[in-house]
Amino acid sequence: MTETVIFDPLVPWAVIAALGLLAALVVGLALWRGLGGWWLRGLAAVALLAALSGPSLQSEERAPLSDIVIAVVDESASQRISDRESQSERALERLEAEVAALENTELRVVRLGDGDEDDGTLLMTALAEAMAEEPSARIAGAVLISDGRLHDIEHAPDLPAPLHLLMTGHEDDWDRRLEITTAPAFGILGEEVALRLRVEDQGAVPDDRQGPVELLISVDGGEAQSFTVPTGEEMELPVVLSHAGMNVIQFQVPVAEGELTDRNNAAVVQINGVRDRLRVLLVSGEPHPGERTWRNLLKSDSSVDLVHFTILRPPEKQDGVPVNELSLIAFPTRELFLEKIDEFDLIIFDRYQRRGILPALYLDNVRQYVENGGAVLVAAGPDFATAASLYRSPLGEILPAAPTSRVLEEPYLPELTDIGRRHPVTQGLGGDGETPAWGRWMRQIELEPVSGEVVMTGIGDSPLLVLDRVGEGRVALLGSDHAWLWSRGFEGGGPQLDLLRRVAHWSMEEPELEEEALTATADGQTMTVTRRTLDDEAGPVEIEGPTGETVTLEMEEVAPGRFQAVYQGPEIGLYRLTQGDEEAVIALGPQSPREFAETVASGEVLEPVIDATQGGIRSIEEGLPGLRQVREGRPAAGRGWIGITPRGAYLTADVTAVPLLPAWLWLLIAGALAIGAWLREGRR
Repeated sequence: MTETVIFDPLVPWAVIAALGLLAALVVGLALWRGLGGWWLRGLAAVALLAALSGPSLQSEERAPLSDIVIAVVDESASQRISDRESQSERALERLEAEVAALENTELRVVRLGDGDEDDGTLLMTALAEAMAEEPSARIAGAVLISDGRLHDIEHAPDLPAPLHLLMTGHEDDWDRRLEITTAPAFGILGEEVALRLRVEDQGAVPDDRQGPVELLISVDGGEAQSFTVPTGEEMELPVVLSHAGMNVIQFQVPVAEGELTDRNNAAVVQINGVRDRLRVLLVSGEPHPGERTWRNLLKSDSSVDLVHFTILRPPEKQDGVPVNELSLIAFPTRELFLEKIDEFDLIIFDRYQRRGILPALYLDNVRQYVENGGAVLVAAGPDFATAASLYRSPLGEILPAAPTSRVLEEPYLPELTDIGRRHPVTQGLGGDGETPAWGRWMRQIELEPVSGEVVMTGIGDSPLLVLDRVGEGRVALLGSDHAWLWSRGFEGGGPQLDLLRRVAHWSMEEPELEEEALTATADGQTMTVTRRTLDDEAGPVEIEGPTGETVTLEMEEVAPGRFQAVYQGPEIGLYRLTQGDEEAVIALGPQSPREFAETVASGEVLEPVIDATQGGIRSIEEGLPGLRQVREGRPAAGRGWIGITPRGAYLTADVTAVPLLPAWLWLLIAGALAIGAWLREGRR
């Protein structure tokens, strides 16, 4: 029980002060006049003022509260290397025993694991959250069991008691780390991309492990190339991307004997390969309404360099106009089809017919260009069904359909085939319904398929759009010159730009339009695997993780020709995916995890915060310290011990207040003193 005197004045304190001043003047006057009872008058005044101030005796029933010690145990990834887990458990067991031996003291244990993102070790955040759940007046100290590598020191809370670090690790620990310092997200195909990297050693590196090291580089999981590089120096490495789309480049330093971990010996960079400029040659056999459609489509794409020739005056035309008076540009056939043909990514023949402008030798050169990796798109008109058809030239050897010499002039609705609904070029163009939501065309050249995939049909299910691969190149054949009707809005129009753009980009091997492909995207450690195929089914995908462990994943159809599955990767690193002949690689997690940027234990970052609370940093390797109670403001760490500050917190259970004297007794005392003063002065 605790007793204190409190005051509950009957009048404001200002009035009591004024009365006290008046009483002092009266007593002073009595003293000046030499009255013998002046001191009795003063005591009477004091008694009256005390009565007005309402003094009471307050008694409190207090229940003492226990002191709280907070222990934050770091269980992040860096704490799972070497023997740090066992060190942490031993330190926690010792701390629990020491706290249990103290009277009126409790231990709160908080375990900190890895976050969902690459945030590193948020040790101070965990400590602040633990402190927020406890009354500040009861916190007697905090102990961190960690390697000291944290990434939120700026969030250190204001500590009312000592903070200590029980540090895991060993004095002779060392580690080797590979760091990618600069890596672009995109790169131009055929041009060098500059990557900057550094191999650094941390900790107590043995003399026989210092010096240059071997660096292994592999692209898309292929065979690794070996280089010798120095340590501790930033190097610039030029890389040329091998293909469009995502290029996964893995860098790795072999594990050296004695280093802490190999988790930071490898780094993965994902660079999206893009073409700088797409060079397209468009040859129009004659002016027609659809010619502008092709030109507008290709000119609207800023990444396309278009070379367009329209044959306005064929050689057989005899109009008597002298050549020197013509303003037409001569068709540079030799330059385009012999000398510079390999510079083009796509050649489009728009209603072109043989008129002696391109000799058979040039067209045979185009055929070889396709077989060596080029692309040709033929937009056929009525001329394709005649004897002057391109099919009756050396180019006919690679065309996927043959004309029947019939030109069908009647309205019809282009429709997608079963393969067309699955093929990336035409998938989704006609909406989800069976009948496409677009306008009709008015002319079609009847074709007989020879090879390739028919993705669109027209009159009587005759092939309308046929796609084929020839050698290393690609060929597309559109059996109508009326696609421009869609762009004019005839009967509601249609996705003419989308169709022609997809056909053109498929011809130029755009990765997103590959009909047989296995791809994967990553969101943190979650991998979404997508398999595009023209088959009705897709088999399971085999996933090989960074540790070599293999998992089989079943695919589920989410759209025609598109199968997907979601996989949660257990480890950070490179994963190889295989399904039939298709392969893909993807990296999960950050390219350089913060948790493994610095793995050698150190209390340097925490030292200012701990010193401010007069706490201490103790290495578990050197022995586990004892726990003592120290007064507030005194050093809380010494040789072989750490300290906590008892807070003496309590809970008030009951409060009673009793007046020191009843009012009548104050009045009686004051009256007796006043009468005594009068009697003394009267006798005198």
